[in-house]
Amino acid sequence: MGHNAIEIEGLTKTYAPIKGQPAKDALKSVDLTIPRGSIFGLLGPNGAGKSTLINILAGLVTKTSGSVSIWGFDQDVNPRQSRAAIGVMPQELNLDPFFTPRGSLDVQAGLYGVPRSERRTDEILEMIGLADKGDAYARALSGGMRRRLLLGKALVHDPQILVLDEPTAGVDIELRQMLWQNVRRLNEAGKTIILTTHYLEEAEEMCDEIAIIHHGEVLVRDTTQRLISRVDAKTLVIEPEGTVPETVALPEGVEMERRRNGRIAFTYAKTRTRPGDILAALREAGIVIADVSIEEPKLEDVFLNLTRTPTQAA
Repeated sequence: MGHNAIEIEGLTKTYAPIKGQPAKDALKSVDLTIPRGSIFGLLGPNGAGKSTLINILAGLVTKTSGSVSIWGFDQDVNPRQSRAAIGVMPQELNLDPFFTPRGSLDVQAGLYGVPRSERRTDEILEMIGLADKGDAYARALSGGMRRRLLLGKALVHDPQILVLDEPTAGVDIELRQMLWQNVRRLNEAGKTIILTTHYLEEAEEMCDEIAIIHHGEVLVRDTTQRLISRVDAKTLVIEPEGTVPETVALPEGVEMERRRNGRIAFTYAKTRTRPGDILAALREAGIVIADVSIEEPKLEDVFLNLTRTPTQAA
């Protein structure tokens, strides 16, 4: 297996037709490798196939064809070992309201066959910030606390790989920061992290590598920085002194946008236009500049360019 935590080859999942609807290809011959020790982003719009892929990795959905190897264990040959190597924090709050956090962790550990002497219930409760709520019923916990408990349940069997499915959806800033601190510590301790999120700024900040899935296919997979570098556009932003004419003679291809804060943005292709050319045009128009800055492209720009439909791109 080398240095890969997960190896996927030709993975296909076709859901059978229901109620007159045709069969659906959720995954179409996906090839993907995820390095050990990385924080790997799995991104895509709703319905792209991310949840199906995660559920196949977790052993909750049966694939149609292809092969999946988790921490060196082929799912078809060693299903128990491959499942034990991975922990999943689901997006849905699927907790039994009549269990306490301590009880939930103990039951989950028992399902994975972790002996009582090896369970780390108190350690996990402390890590997820629920040490003082360990004996409270789950139904009495806030939404943020329940989400933390989901993370704890994913860690009870000490998996080498942790999958976080939209972990910060609908949570406050404090909980989000706490979660990312825990994720970084777990990654530094050697765990491989797989992250799905709709907050692209989080993926940009956290992930070493990213794969973007659309219509069941991997459109692109690369390091985060190389993905961002694919975007040719940059934006020069000025804070003008005084009024600015409605129209300015700008270099070809440069787009001008007036922002609500009074600043003016000029978007240009970095391979065709230099910032100095735009500044020269502004000086020629008699515009006095109080401040100037450059905005680099973001992961969101890459995502939109790859996943927009032909109609949206037109």
